Amino acid sequence: MKPRRGKDQRKQLSQRDWHALEDDPFQARGSKPYAEGKARALASTLPLMDWSLTPPNGVVVSHVGAWAFVYIEGQEFQCVIDERMGDDVATLVAPGDLVRVEFENDQWIVRAVAPRRSKLSRLALRHARVSEQVIAANIDLLVVIASVVQPRFKPGLVDRYLITAEVGGVQPMLCVNKMDLVETEPEEISAYRSLALPVVATSCRTGAGLDELRRQLEGKISVLAGHSGVGKSTIIRSLCPELEIPVAEISASTQKGRHTTTRGYLHVLPGDIRIIDTPGTRELGLTGISREEVKLYFPEIVARATECRFRDCTHTHEPNCAVRAAVESSQIPKLRYDSYLRIRESL
Repeated sequence: MKPRRGKDQRKQLSQRDWHALEDDPFQARGSKPYAEGKARALASTLPLMDWSLTPPNGVVVSHVGAWAFVYIEGQEFQCVIDERMGDDVATLVAPGDLVRVEFENDQWIVRAVAPRRSKLSRLALRHARVSEQVIAANIDLLVVIASVVQPRFKPGLVDRYLITAEVGGVQPMLCVNKMDLVETEPEEISAYRSLALPVVATSCRTGAGLDELRRQLEGKISVLAGHSGVGKSTIIRSLCPELEIPVAEISASTQKGRHTTTRGYLHVLPGDIRIIDTPGTRELGLTGISREEVKLYFPEIVARATECRFRDCTHTHEPNCAVRAAVESSQIPKLRYDSYLRIRESL
């Protein structure tokens, strides 16, 4: 039987309470919410939601195992996910999802998830229950946070996020953080400015660029993503000091960041700013594209591809390849071409 929740546990929760569920037994693969038997048998009996008659009444703030934390009428509640919603190839709920929640037997229950208009997702880790891990849903803007140093700027990871944004129907922008640690902007950043990609340079120590970033975020649901240690949580805390968000120093020996954000979380800031903070990542597995399609997500390659000798040119080894010629003449940044090759090979 499911444990019954007392009324005191249905009250508004602090933003830190969901961390305590990291070791909750309901997360286990064989636990009641994800039972292999009865839950799967009942999955097909759950009626499809008519959203015109029963509109969403909550938005997911965070997701931990079989539980979702949901804003309902301005309050945050801990909800159990209806076991009959079954398993899918993608994450069942994610921060930003619009859901239908009902109160029954002294607990809130997520009954259905509305169709997503956009998403940020990644290839799930090996042995995961799903093949696609949805990081955030129904977002307008992906802010790719990168640092100039500590840790160093990683164009390959930035490019993967740009592809993920386009696949998920999200507008991307690049935020280059920790500018107080260098005298001039690195030349490699110019490769992204030439793409007509919005780029803002920030420093949480001096405050430079934060006002510009705030203007970009106003009136939108945004997700901040990037390598561990680039300063995502620090940026959010700089935009709204009232939020209690933990931050950590970079390791002096490895120059790598530690995960201070362990689960995606939706923060509501003054000025109609809603930000989903995500755990840092060192790798981002792409989903939804093939090796042959990778070149379509590099606009500078697409622009030159029409001049190649072969229509199906992969721009890797073919003779008379206009793309490789443009790289050799520095008309296409080599770091972007190298990134294309690595991503293509990884798929």
